[in-house]
Amino acid sequence: MSGGTFDPLDFAIVEPRTFEQLTVGEVFRAPSRTVTDAHASAFQAVSADNHPVHYDEVWAKAHGHSAPVVHGLQVLAFTAPGATLFPHIIGEVFIAFTGLSARFLEEVHAGDTLYSQLEITALTPDGPNGIVTAAVTVHNQRSEVVLSGEHTYLLRRTPQPAEG
Repeated sequence: MSGGTFDPLDFAIVEPRTFEQLTVGEVFRAPSRTVTDAHASAFQAVSADNHPVHYDEVWAKAHGHSAPVVHGLQVLAFTAPGATLFPHIIGEVFIAFTGLSARFLEEVHAGDTLYSQLEITALTPDGPNGIVTAAVTVHNQRSEVVLSGEHTYLLRRTPQPAEG
């Protein structure tokens, strides 16, 4: 860098915005991801969830599944805000990921390609902070919604000038 001072914050991927600059209806999508047996195996190791429905093809088929089922929490992980541009959009105003809910609507199997998105559904001022509510969905390659839910995030609001 010639003559200037290096600042890591100058390396933003997109121009960061404030809570007040977000709008209800904005959508943040993640790149599609195809789940493989390796992903499922790695998640099984990390989660310690060793139920045979997740890895034993014979057991899964004997119990009405067409193949081993990808862990639901692994599918939920596909809704991580960091998989989208959202955390880059909000820059330095992020305080916390405060809550989530999810409904698992269809089974996911190795070989399925998943498409995740967050859509801002509410922006609620809360004193010096703001609460962002986002609907989250994950579709598969057959256009089926396999997961739907909601996230909430706490962001700092822009301080308002004192009236005087």
